[in-house]
Formats: sequence, structure tokens, C-alpha cells
Amino acid sequence: MQASQQHIQQDIQQEIAEVKEAVSQVLAHAKQLGASSAEASMSRTRGLSVETRHGEVETLEFNQDGGLGISLYFGQRKGSASTADLSPQALKRTVEAAVDIARYTSEDPCAGVAEAGWLEFNPPELDLFHPHQVDTSDAIASCARAEQAAFDYDSRIVNSEGASFSSHQGIKVYGNSHGQLVGYPSSRHSISCVMIGKSEQDMQRDYSYSVQRDFAKLLSPEQIGREAAEETVARLDARQVPTQKVPVIFRADIASSLFGHLVSAISGGSIYRQSSFLLDKLGQRIFPEHLTIVERPHLLQGLASSPFDAEGVKTRDLAVIEQGVLTSWLLTSYSARKLGLASTGHAGGIHNWQVQHGEQDLAALCQQMGRGLLVTELMGQGVNTVTGDYSRGAAGFWVENGEIQFPVAEVTIAGNLNELFQRLVAVGKDVDIRGAVQTGSVLIESMQVAGH
Repeated sequence: MQASQQHIQQDIQQEIAEVKEAVSQVLAHAKQLGASSAEASMSRTRGLSVETRHGEVETLEFNQDGGLGISLYFGQRKGSASTADLSPQALKRTVEAAVDIARYTSEDPCAGVAEAGWLEFNPPELDLFHPHQVDTSDAIASCARAEQAAFDYDSRIVNSEGASFSSHQGIKVYGNSHGQLVGYPSSRHSISCVMIGKSEQDMQRDYSYSVQRDFAKLLSPEQIGREAAEETVARLDARQVPTQKVPVIFRADIASSLFGHLVSAISGGSIYRQSSFLLDKLGQRIFPEHLTIVERPHLLQGLASSPFDAEGVKTRDLAVIEQGVLTSWLLTSYSARKLGLASTGHAGGIHNWQVQHGEQDLAALCQQMGRGLLVTELMGQGVNTVTGDYSRGAAGFWVENGEIQFPVAEVTIAGNLNELFQRLVAVGKDVDIRGAVQTGSVLIESMQVAGH
């Protein structure tokens, strides 16, 4: 096994070297054709995806995809093109296509490759590559085991929407005319299961999933199946509640969406277009003092870890919210130039936001809330990042005297994000680490809940 892992590591390093060579050729050709600057990148992934239902295979895919993209500049005029073919002739044609496009684009004073001083020339090793040779029959069996565990959990689990398993590995390479040429491999494995439950009055569905860089750290299929069944059964016989203003808890697995709206609102594009409800809030307190959010791009094996962003810019630890105060926009090199600032390394998204939390688990947060709504699912897209108005369909559980009383469905929760952020009372220690925002459950002082 050790020898085969070594072999995989050697193969991936060779693949990175080959792609680096292709990127170098493209950049050299752009220079020959008179481009004043250029950048090229390539991502490649390959792996296996399986979906089963009632143990029968519904889809089985081996996929390998990826393309090389180049952007080149003649002064402030930009041309871009891409190809999946890495033969020398195809690479030349791609550069020539980009050159041709640049002739017809208008000048943009903010266009161009990121400044040399912002770039990462020596990327840190973040332990993101854990390849795992998955046998197809094992992948199918894992899905079947998850479904079976769900059916075994409770007789009210009557159907399955299916289980899925995925294991992928890939590489990312980036180079530009400042002489930067960097790359790294990564892997991602996941398993999920969606079940349907039925009582005399009601049918409900729910799911569970696990995702990791390292296959060995995935939850077992049985655990995923049991969790999916447990969540589904708990939702049966859901009711509406009367329209009222009450405290609301966003459970950890959906609380990240609240901070997702923060990401949109403080992204450079929203700021220079003046389309954000936080437009004038840099340096101001937008959350209570107890809240700090830190970005940690270099967490080992982090699902959103990255040594550099999509423009080769260094990623670094950043306190986005410090004791409630908004301390930074999220900038690409383009939006940074638009705003007269420096890039923060956010081309391509955020990297492992960690929301500071207290010592309470979810049960303790419910106790603190006393009476209100625990939200476990959100529906619809009723969020306006320009005004901060927030209105979404929700489902979850009604809490009375600090204890869950019954499941709730078909309600709408509404408020304004400016106020919701200010009314954030506590964050639980039940942190969900499966996404780019790692947060516990969030207790909001009050929201409008519309039911019957």
C-alpha cells in the first residue's frame, strides 16, 4: 500500500510538472506576440461518483476534466481564451485567439495581472492531497450500507431518494508574466444519503453527509444513514405556528448561510458597484462585541484551504470581523484597483472562516432562548444584498421552556440583515466544519415568523 501511495504521489508531481510546462509555453508565446503581461491557469480533476437508490446503481461516473485558461493584456486591453488540449499547436492557437480578442476590447485602467508584491512565489504545504484508490464495488456498497442503516433505524423510513459517494483528486497550476509558476494537488471525498419518512398524517425528507480531504476521516456509511433517518423521523407531523416575533436559532449546518450574505455584502464587486447594505460600514461595529470572525486559509486539510487565490495572490490569516467591527473588504486585484486598495487574496472565494463561539451546545442555546424557533432548513432566495432585507421559507422545531416541543414547517422568517447581525446573541460550540464558513448554531434575539 505504501509503495502504491508513493507511486500516486510521484505521478501527481509529474502531472503538475507537465501542466507547468504547458503554462510556461503559453506565457512565452503571449510575450512573443507582444502582450505586455499575461497569466494562465489550469485545474484538473478526476475521480468517481456513484449514486444508488434502494441499493441499485442509478449513476456511475468516472470523470476527468480540466482546461487551461489564459488572459493576456496589451496595456489595459484584455483577451481571454481556453483549451482542454495541451498539444503545442492547440496552446499556440489559444494564445492567438486571446490576442485576437484583446484587439477588440476597450481599455480598462483596472485590468491586469496582480502586482508582483502581492503574489505567492513559495506556496506553503497544506496537506490537501490524500488520494484513495476506491474500488467501484466498494463505493456502491458504501451507498447501499448508508441506505440500509437508515431503513433499519426506524420503520417510519419508507423510501429513499438515494445515497451518493464521490472521490476526486486534482491539481491546480497558476503562472504569470511576473515569473510566478506555482501549483499543488488536492483531494476531496464525500458520502451522503437522503431518506423519506411517513407517518399517518405526513411525509418528510431529510439527509446527512460527510466530506473530507482525507478518505479515512469520513463518517461511516452506517452513521450517515442513521443520521439521515434520525433527521427525517424528527420532522414528521410538522405544524405551522401563529405569526409572531420570537427569538430564532439557526442550527450550525445552516447558520453558515447567514455569514454567506456577509461575504456577498463585503466583496469588492458589491462595494465598487455600490450595491451592498454594508457600503459605508468599514471600520464600524456591525455585530455585537462578542463576535469575531477570522479567516484561516492555511488550515491543514481544510476544505477551503488554499496557499494562493485564483490570481496567484498570497492568502493570509485575516480578522474580517474583530469584536463586532468590520475590518476588511474581500478584494481581488481588479476590485482592489477600483477601490484604490490592495488585493486581500479573495479571487475565487473565501478560505475557512472561523466564527468565534461560546461554550454552549445546541441544547444550552435552546435553554437560553426559552421560547422560539429552531431553524434546520431554509428555502427560497429572498435575500436582497443591496438593502439587507431578508425573507426565507423555513422549517425546524418549536422550542418552549428551553425544550424542543414539535416540528415546524411552512413558515417564513423575515428581518433585515443589519438588524439580525446586531441582534446576534450567541454562537454555540457545535461547529460544523463541512464548508468554507465554520460556525456553531446562532441565536438571534428576535425575527418575524409568519405562519398561519
